[in-house]
Amino acid sequence: MAFWPLFRKKKKNKIVEMVLNHDGRNWIVSNHDITLSAPSMNELDRKVEDAFGRELEGEQSLDVFMSFDNEVIPMWIRPYMNHYFNRILELPLRYQL
Repeated sequence: MAFWPLFRKKKKNKIVEMVLNHDGRNWIVSNHDITLSAPSMNELDRKVEDAFGRELEGEQSLDVFMSFDNEVIPMWIRPYMNHYFNRILELPLRYQL
């Protein structure tokens, strides 16, 4: 059984699904509505939070599920990393640097 359907049943927050990618310089996250990029994950997380700021005003929190685009990974290593870098970003962010 997959992890994601179980997660969705337990959480009551609004969920946005996006695809995470890397172009050799920047991390890129996108869906059919928006594309954001940044050189570090921390900067990308902050950009995602800024982009969904309006939705956060009315909601208590928002979960952004980022599934990694395995096309970026070389074919020979994909069997070992088929879901290696999926992540869930809970907004608003609760950490500081």
